[in-house]
Amino acid sequence: MTPTLPEILRGNFMSLAQPPTAEMAGDFMTARVGVIALLNLLAAQEAARGMAAVVAENDAIEQILIAAKSDAVSCPRPGDIYTPAEFDARNAALRSALIELHAAAEARGDHATDRRILALYVTTAAGRRLELPPLPG
Repeated sequence: MTPTLPEILRGNFMSLAQPPTAEMAGDFMTARVGVIALLNLLAAQEAARGMAAVVAENDAIEQILIAAKSDAVSCPRPGDIYTPAEFDARNAALRSALIELHAAAEARGDHATDRRILALYVTTAAGRRLELPPLPG
């Protein structure tokens, strides 16, 4: 499961809104607040550049799927996309189709398509990279 940005922020809100109990004092509370702060920092990075990464991924995956017309994998139709959730849903559909294509390419020994997809995986991972700061301590 990959939580969405709104889910992470709701979880952080719920964690902060919960009144602390006596058992939560000391090191536990310090660690708890540290985890919430770290999640907020990662969420801020995702908010700042996550949508650009999804749009670029979607375009790149579409290009690979369209180029592989000989395979039985179809490129999901884009439809009207206006919200981050709709972009994420489209990304999930495109990734599923890409996985099918990759499996088919590997099965038939299509090394060119395999290498192209592997290169895309590297590019998309770099686009989704989040930076962890040095933590105090």
